[in-house]
Amino acid sequence: MKVLQLSNKPPQPTVDGGCIAINNISTGLIDLNIDLQILTICTEKHPFLYEAFSEGFIDKTEIEAIFVDTRVNVIDAFSALVTADSYNISRFFSPDYSKRLTEILEENTFDIVHLESLFMTPYISIIRKYSKAKIVLRSHNLEHLIWQRLANSTGNKAKKIYLKHLASKLKKYEHATINEVDGIAAISFEDTKKFKKMDCEPPIITIPFGINLGKYKPLKKTAELPLSFFHIGAMDWEPNKEAINWLLDDIWPSIKSKDISLHLAGRKMPNYIKVLSEDNLHIYAEVKSAIDFMRKYDVLIAPLLSGSGMRVKIIEAMALGKTIITTKIGAEGINYKNGENIIIANSSDDIVAAIDKLIANPSEISRIGDNARRLVEEQYDNSKIMKDLLKFYENL
Repeated sequence: MKVLQLSNKPPQPTVDGGCIAINNISTGLIDLNIDLQILTICTEKHPFLYEAFSEGFIDKTEIEAIFVDTRVNVIDAFSALVTADSYNISRFFSPDYSKRLTEILEENTFDIVHLESLFMTPYISIIRKYSKAKIVLRSHNLEHLIWQRLANSTGNKAKKIYLKHLASKLKKYEHATINEVDGIAAISFEDTKKFKKMDCEPPIITIPFGINLGKYKPLKKTAELPLSFFHIGAMDWEPNKEAINWLLDDIWPSIKSKDISLHLAGRKMPNYIKVLSEDNLHIYAEVKSAIDFMRKYDVLIAPLLSGSGMRVKIIEAMALGKTIITTKIGAEGINYKNGENIIIANSSDDIVAAIDKLIANPSEISRIGDNARRLVEEQYDNSKIMKDLLKFYENL
């Protein structure tokens, strides 16, 4: 089987959850001996760095990158407000990328063209014109739902109106586009249900985010006091920024006097957060290795109020045997049991109460963390998940 993977960012280096998710598909297909070719967009935010790729990856995938300037252009963004365009999506369309995609499709015969996220769907018409391959949309999340939830959670009236407008346009685009592909690989059962409610006609399968378990070796926990809490996530993603603002504004004042420490890391950390470092609050901004960072500390706090799909960093932390405190939205897409392999807390008071409970019963950290690791081993092993995706390709 020959597969062409089109991605909106390079799969490596794995600097954020989206890159990790894309890379796990790429490496999973390689491990299954699929003849894989990759054409990726690279941007100012996600440059193409040859030296960042693992050994053999470039040769095995013939990966090429086309630069696309996806930075927000005020004039184009304003124009999109009064037209039917979804500016969130149209920013990823490029004549240069289209030209190279056309050349690749004319030179090769593919069985599957795999689109990584809704951002690659503007190229569907080119694929249909130059190839008979089946098109599979890998949905990392429902894009309109992210903006809808951001709108619901903001108190700024003008911002709420604007975000609802964006969400509405994205929803219309998403609704129309899902029926232009031949199959959808949704990242969670919740997203699969939502796609079906949108009158999705193509076959759909749930392909959750998978972990290459060998990379995630849990450290033996001692459950000693003081406990350390942490959060890691790219701060140029609005749901992460919103979560950290809530954590620092509403939760931290109630727990900072306790015998604990809080460690925050993330690319593009805002300056107004960097200056908040104090005795037991540590701001690291970007770290060299997210896995090494997570290994050091006891409990992940992910107080997410918006977003969609699955939170990669939560699955990674579970694979490392960490206890997670998060909201119902943060845990969306994960087949969890509250109090067994994760702790769900939807309000500031609930999160503070969960922290107090762990301080009083530190042995719970080992129990819940061990259960979290077991859940990942049973349900989120990438090698098992990729076999399901391959079978889906074959059925198409």
